Amino acid sequence: MVPKGDEVNILEPIARSARISSPQYAGLTSAEAKRQLETYGPNTMPEDAGRSILGIAREILTEPMLLLLLVAATLYLLIGDLAEGLLLAGFAVLTIGLVIYQHQRSENALAALRKLGAPLARVFRDGKACTVSAHLVVPGDLMVLDEGERVPADGVLISNAGLVVDESLLTGESVPVRKRAGDGGELAAVPGGDDQPFIYSGTLVVKGHGAATVSDTGPRTRAGRIGVSLASIVVERTRLQTSVNRIVRLFGGMAVVVCCALIVFYGVYREDWLQGVLSGIALAMGMLPEEFPVVLTIFLAIGAWRLARIKVLARRPAVIETLGAATVLCVDKTGTLTENRMRIRFLDTLTDQLEVESDLRDIPRAFLPLVDAAWLATGHASIDPMDQAVAGLASRAGEHDPTDWPMVREYGLKPELLAMSIAWKNDAGNFAVACKGSPEAIVDLCHLKDEEAARIMVHVQAMAEKGLRVLCVGIGTTALDELPESQHDFDFTFAGLVGFEDPLRSSVPAAVCEAFRAGVSVKMITGDYPATALAIARAAGIDTRDGVVTGDELERADDAEVERLVVCVNVFARIMPEQKLRIVEALKRQGEIVAMTGDGVNDAPALKAADIGIAMGKRGTDVAREAAGIVLLDEDFGRIVGAVKMGRHIFDNLRKVMIYISAIHVPIAGLALLPLISGMPPLFFPAHVVVIEMIIDPMCSIVFEHTPAEGDVMDRRPRPVDDPLAGPPQILFGLLQGAVLLIVCLAVYKGLLLQEATVEAARTAAFIAVTAGNLSLALVNSSRETIVLRPFERGRMAFWLASAIAASVVAICILQSNLAELFGFTSPTIVQAVLAAGAAVSAVLMFDLLKLLPAVRRIIG
Repeated sequence: MVPKGDEVNILEPIARSARISSPQYAGLTSAEAKRQLETYGPNTMPEDAGRSILGIAREILTEPMLLLLLVAATLYLLIGDLAEGLLLAGFAVLTIGLVIYQHQRSENALAALRKLGAPLARVFRDGKACTVSAHLVVPGDLMVLDEGERVPADGVLISNAGLVVDESLLTGESVPVRKRAGDGGELAAVPGGDDQPFIYSGTLVVKGHGAATVSDTGPRTRAGRIGVSLASIVVERTRLQTSVNRIVRLFGGMAVVVCCALIVFYGVYREDWLQGVLSGIALAMGMLPEEFPVVLTIFLAIGAWRLARIKVLARRPAVIETLGAATVLCVDKTGTLTENRMRIRFLDTLTDQLEVESDLRDIPRAFLPLVDAAWLATGHASIDPMDQAVAGLASRAGEHDPTDWPMVREYGLKPELLAMSIAWKNDAGNFAVACKGSPEAIVDLCHLKDEEAARIMVHVQAMAEKGLRVLCVGIGTTALDELPESQHDFDFTFAGLVGFEDPLRSSVPAAVCEAFRAGVSVKMITGDYPATALAIARAAGIDTRDGVVTGDELERADDAEVERLVVCVNVFARIMPEQKLRIVEALKRQGEIVAMTGDGVNDAPALKAADIGIAMGKRGTDVAREAAGIVLLDEDFGRIVGAVKMGRHIFDNLRKVMIYISAIHVPIAGLALLPLISGMPPLFFPAHVVVIEMIIDPMCSIVFEHTPAEGDVMDRRPRPVDDPLAGPPQILFGLLQGAVLLIVCLAVYKGLLLQEATVEAARTAAFIAVTAGNLSLALVNSSRETIVLRPFERGRMAFWLASAIAASVVAICILQSNLAELFGFTSPTIVQAVLAAGAAVSAVLMFDLLKLLPAVRRIIG
C-alpha cells in the first residue's frame, strides 16, 4: 500500500531508500529506465531548427558584401570574361564556406552551453535518490520536487508537504496553486485550480516539497504539446550590438553614396559605365565593414564557451560585456569561499566541551543526548552539508534508524524565527520533537531566562571566534494528542551547541588578492554569526578593518546610512536573502558595478537587480539560475575572479579587432577610389578586394580571438561601464593607421608609374604593400604593448600561421601566370617587392612605437 496524503513527508521515503518495500517509492531500476528511454525518447521539448547549415547559408546570401560579390561575378560573366567571372564566383563560394564555418563555430559553442545549462532532476533509481539530467527522466520515474525547482515532467503526486506550484506557464494565471497527493483517478488532468494531484513539466515549485510519479515526458507533456521550449537560448540585442550596428550603418550609408557618385563620375566623364559599375562595386566592398557584426557574434559565442571551460556558464551575452567592468563582488560564504563540506568540529553542553577529531569513533556518554537531539532535528536524507555532518556523527554514536521514528511534520525556518523543528512518531504513538537554529531563536523556543541566555551567548561567541558555524539544539515534548501549529507550543529543553567547520577553499586567498589588485572589492554576505563571518573573512584575505554589519543593523538603518555602510564595510552577517536586494541597490546608487551570488528563491530579486547575477550551479534553485546572468558550475569563488579576468580579456580583444577593421578598410577603399578620381589607371577591382577580405576574415575571427590576455589585465582598475567598445578614440586611431598605410601604398603605386613601370607591375607592388601592411596592422593591434621586440611570444602561433597562408595565397596569385593575368599582376623585381613590403611594414610599425605613450595604450585597451 503506497502512503498517500499531505501528512507524508517526502524525506521519509528518501531516508528509507532501498529498504522500502513499495515499488513506487523505490522508483525504476537502471535497466527499466534505459528501456523507457528507448521507448519514449529523451525528455526534451521541440527545438528551433532555424540555425541549420542551410538556414545559415540563407542568411549569408542576404549579406551586402556577398550580394556585391555575386553582382560583380555576374557582370564579368555577362560581358564575356569567363575566367574573371568564374574566379569571382569561386571566391563567392569560398566566402560562403568560411562564413558558414564561423557561424557553425558559434552554433557549436552555443550547443555546448545549452548542454551545460540543461536542467537537472532528482529521481529514484535502483531504490536510491540520485540526480540526473532532466532529459533522462522517463515515464514511471519517481521524481523529487523541491522549492525553487522547475518540474521536469508531467506526473501525479504521491507525497506532498505543502507543495505550491506556479502554473502560469500553462494557464496565464499568476497566482500559484496548492497541490495534494492522490492518484488523480477521479479528476481530469487540467492545469490550474487548487488541491489537484497533477504536476506539469516546466511549472515552478514556489513552496514546499513532494514526490511524483512521471506520467509523460518530452513532447507528450502538456507543455510539449503546445510547443513550449524553455531550454532555447534567446539571442538578445545588447548595447554592444546596438553600437556596432550603428557604426556599420554609418559606413554602409557612406559606401552607397560614394559608390553611386563614382559610377556616375566614371560613366559621364569617361563614358565607361561598365568599368564604373565594377569600380563602384570594388569601392563599396572596400568600405563596408561587414566584419563588425560577424566578429561581435563570434567573439561573444566563443567567449561564452571559453567561460564555460572555466566552469562559468554565461546565460546572456550582455554579461560578458559587463564582466570586465565589475567593481564589487558580493559573495556568499558557504560553498563559494568555503568547500561546502561541513563537519562537526566542536560539541558544547555548557558543562562539557569536546573537540571532535575527524577520526573520532566513540563519543563520550556526556555528549550522547546532544548528538541524539541534533539527529532528531535533522532531515535524514537531506543533502545539506550540515545535516549530513550530523548524520555522520550520529552513526558513530550508536544506532539511529529512521524507520524507528518516521517523520510526521516539519516546522520550517521563518524570517521572524530562525529555527526549524521536526516531529517524529513511533509505532506506540509517542511523539519526539527536536529543534535547531540560531542561538537567539533556540533561546526563545526554550523560554530561557536572561542569565541562562547570556551564558549560552558567551559559549557561542567563543566558538564563533574559532571560525565555527554554531547551531543551538533543543529537545522537546508535547502533551497534546495532535501536533500543535506552532513550534512555540512545544516544551523545549536546551540540549547544547554544535560547532561546524567548513574549510576555506585553497584557491580563495589568491583569488581575493587578485581581485584586490584588479581594483575589485570583495564583500562577503552570509547568514552566519558575526564572529564566524569575520574569522572566515580574515582567513580569505578580505579587509575586515571596518568590522561587520548585521542584518538587524541593516534593517534599522535608513537609505543614506546603508549607502555609507555598504561602501566601507566588507563583511555582512546574519543577512536574510531579502536584504541582499537592499545591499545591491545601495551599491549601485554609489556607481558600483555589482556582481552578486545567490542560490535560493528569495535571492532572485537581488540577482536580477545586480549588474551581474551569479547563481550557484549545484545548490542553486532554478529560480535563481533563471534570474542570474551567470551560473557558477562548481561554485568556487576563484571562478568568479577568473570570469572577471576572462571578461576583460574578451573586451580587450574585441576592442583591438574593431580598431584593426577600421584601419584596414581605409586603404582598401582608398586604393579603389583615389587612383580613379586622380586620373591614374584603376588599381583595385572586385577580385583584389575579395582576396584582401579573405585575409581579413580569418585575422578577425581566428587570430584576434586567440590573442592571449595582456599581462596587466588584472592590474588595471575596472573600466567605466559606459566606456564604449569602439568609441571615437578607437575609430579615429584606426582610421589614422589606415590613412598612413593608404598614403604609403599610393606612393608605391604612383612612384612606379612615374618610373614608367607597367600598370601591372605598379599594381602588383601596391598589392604586396597593402598585404604586408594588412598583416602588420593585425600584429600591431593585437597588443597594448610594443610588439616589435617580441613578435614571437607565446600565444601568437595563430597569427603566424594565418600570415603564412595569406602570403602564400598572394604569392600564388602573382607567380602563377593564369591567375596573374586574371588579377592584372606581373612578377615584380626583388627590389620592387622588398621596397613595397618594407615601406608598408615600416609605416605600420610606427604605431607600435607610439604605444610607448600611455594615452595610446589606453585607446587600444
